[in-house]
Amino acid sequence: MTTRRRNIVGADLHPDPAITPWLWALQDARERTLEELAPVTPAMIDWQPPDGGSTIGTVLSHLATVEADWLYVEVLEQPFPPEVVALLPAEMRDARGRLTQVCGITLESHLERLAQVRALLLAVFQQMDLANFRQARTLPDYDVTPEWVLHHLLQHEAEHRSQLGALRAGAERHLTLI
Repeated sequence: MTTRRRNIVGADLHPDPAITPWLWALQDARERTLEELAPVTPAMIDWQPPDGGSTIGTVLSHLATVEADWLYVEVLEQPFPPEVVALLPAEMRDARGRLTQVCGITLESHLERLAQVRALLLAVFQQMDLANFRQARTLPDYDVTPEWVLHHLLQHEAEHRSQLGALRAGAERHLTLI
């Protein structure tokens, strides 16, 4: 017997009906990412494609760092607190602007980091009222609202989920040949 899917937007993440669908969508995107990662084996985490691209671990680290960055820099307009600095790798990009390769970290550790950053984000957004959610923050190069930040994070995770799937498939092919 198959489990019946429920394609219904949940309404329990925020009391404001304008905010809760955004938080639900963010959580749904993460669930889909976790489904994509379910078949990943320890050997796949640090597998690097022949073109020298990012590893699965690098992409997961990038997802956590970007989510924390948008939360603290754009939404809260403050530096990372020490506990967040301790969660994240030293630098997201190398001198050439490429993602810094992150290796030697288990999938479980990557997923725990993602969960911790997400919990911080949810705690902030669940306390936010609609006026603050739609209030523009003025940064040196652009204006941004917390609402747009959630839109961006949804897009960012979806795009990298596709990359993770391609990396997983490449690692599966490569690792079965050796």
